[in-house]
Amino acid sequence: MTTPSKIGKYEIQGILGRGGMGVVYRAFDPAIQRPVAIKNIIKSAMDPTDLEYALTRFRHEAQAVGRLTHPRITAIFDYGEDEDLAYIVMELVNGQSLFHHLQNRAQFELKEIGEMIRQLLDGLGYAHSQRVIHRDIKPSNILIHEDGRIKISDFGIARLDTSNVTQVGEIMGSPGYMSPEQFVGTEVDARSDVYSVGVIAYELVTRRKPFTGGNVQIMRQVLNERPDSPSQYNHSVSAQLDWAILKALSKKREDRFQNAAEFSDAFIKAVEASLRIAARDKGVSAYDDAPTQRIDPNLMKAARLLSGTTGARHAPAETPNETGAPVPAAAAAADLSPVTTDSAVKARILFVDDEERILNALRSLFRHDYRVLTATNGPEALELANKFKPHVIVSDQRMPNMLGVDLLREVRQIIPHSVRILLTGYSDLAAIVGSINDGEVFRFISKPWDNQEIRKTMAEAAAIALELAETAASPPILPEQLSTGILVVDRGQEIFRAAKELFGKTCPVCHAADLEQAFNVLNGQEIAVILANIESGGGEVLTAFKLLKNQHPAILTIVLTAASDSQLVIELINQAQIFRFLNKPVNLTLLKQHVQAALTRYQAFKKTPQLTHQHKVASSPVDETRAGSLRTRITALRNWFNPGN
Repeated sequence: MTTPSKIGKYEIQGILGRGGMGVVYRAFDPAIQRPVAIKNIIKSAMDPTDLEYALTRFRHEAQAVGRLTHPRITAIFDYGEDEDLAYIVMELVNGQSLFHHLQNRAQFELKEIGEMIRQLLDGLGYAHSQRVIHRDIKPSNILIHEDGRIKISDFGIARLDTSNVTQVGEIMGSPGYMSPEQFVGTEVDARSDVYSVGVIAYELVTRRKPFTGGNVQIMRQVLNERPDSPSQYNHSVSAQLDWAILKALSKKREDRFQNAAEFSDAFIKAVEASLRIAARDKGVSAYDDAPTQRIDPNLMKAARLLSGTTGARHAPAETPNETGAPVPAAAAAADLSPVTTDSAVKARILFVDDEERILNALRSLFRHDYRVLTATNGPEALELANKFKPHVIVSDQRMPNMLGVDLLREVRQIIPHSVRILLTGYSDLAAIVGSINDGEVFRFISKPWDNQEIRKTMAEAAAIALELAETAASPPILPEQLSTGILVVDRGQEIFRAAKELFGKTCPVCHAADLEQAFNVLNGQEIAVILANIESGGGEVLTAFKLLKNQHPAILTIVLTAASDSQLVIELINQAQIFRFLNKPVNLTLLKQHVQAALTRYQAFKKTPQLTHQHKVASSPVDETRAGSLRTRITALRNWFNPGN
């Protein structure tokens, strides 16, 4: 096909690309002296049965974009049609599509990805406000200008509020980026575009798509399977970023972000959290413009004595007590003191929640027994953690600026011997797993809580934290050779072979296909780490872990699972103090990191046995039909853990 010299009044200068229905030309508008792009359909080149549909889509795109004026959306200047051609004259973007960049293995930094997704969602949010749903968001429809600006193009299958181009039941889109509702042919809305952006965000962060294979395989996965957490493939990804991306990819529309602005806000905050963690790991302050000055604690104590207070921190004018009656500000402020005036040492507990109502209730419940500090957001909590070194930190999960899981991770770095608890009113699996793997939480407490249970949990946490606060444990060094071993409990051999390859030269690596074999290994070999596939053995294995941790708290368990049951994960941490979780298929880099961390922790237990107290499990009923014989076997196991060695 020869390139025309002109289309209408526009001078053709070259070919920019070819699409499913025609060619896109670089052209020049001589009337107003500007470069443009022209997308056209040659009618004679199309099958007559397809032509009418193609022309309808073409006119539809012109109608959809013609009503949109936004810097993130490619503008349409003109539409023309004659016997031979139909064409759209549009804004020329000097750059390449995101698809082109990905095909050329371009690697974007997290900060760049955050800005790209922000711009993309900004443009889509505007389109949605004009009642236009794109329905085909994918890398080839995202143009990146040479200066980094994003432009959304190809609204050919967009849904307008007045459109009847497609009907409910008709499947439209590109399979790798389609939402579940698009696959089943139900009505779409703005949340379908949110899902597609979630796929692109996943691909940019991990350099792989969440679902792969042929169209049928992709459809099955989109409808039924949870994608791996992005952090499995990119260790710079924070739990907050995992949560944001996976929420956008929720199967049910009501579980996703409800609009583009919500997703954009969460994604940007999550990227910032990831960058803060990366900066911290490199030894660079994420708050270089606001350094923290250390104050001599003796000077602080003297100042309090002179002022007649015990250390107020912006206390409210009145704080309700258990009966709801206000307490004078001075009394509330006294709860925030990092020092005590009585002979008994009270534990300092920091409660973090963005709802003052929750903080007031917790303050009222615990202010007589502990020194209570409160914060309404993550940055404020970190400031208090640095200043007062609380023994116990109880944080809500969903908060502005910083999620609870990220806060507890940061607190773990500041106060390693603190006891950390996540207070949550919902069960987001990615956040829960992140809080265990990165924040090493002691327990989960669900909202609304039971006062008796939360008092019991706080008492345990405070007792452990006060004991550990007096412990000066030196960091253990992992020897090149260990006599303690790793036990893989799995019917299959794949994980055992991987562990053997990774650690076989460092320590014994044993295999057990079931619990009977596992008990035999535990009697004949000192085991530091158990790698367990919880699909192998079901409920009996879970009961065994709970009983084993109670009798042998030094043994650290890493669970491997393909399950997505957040309540199961909460049960395993509260009642079995699981050390780490790994999703299947297993990422070997993460497997190596987690096992090394567990072996190092076991060495720390050897040097400082009190550290095992952080792994005290919650008392809970167990299935006695399973527990009876298991308890007997576990009680009879040889106790290899000898702190004197």
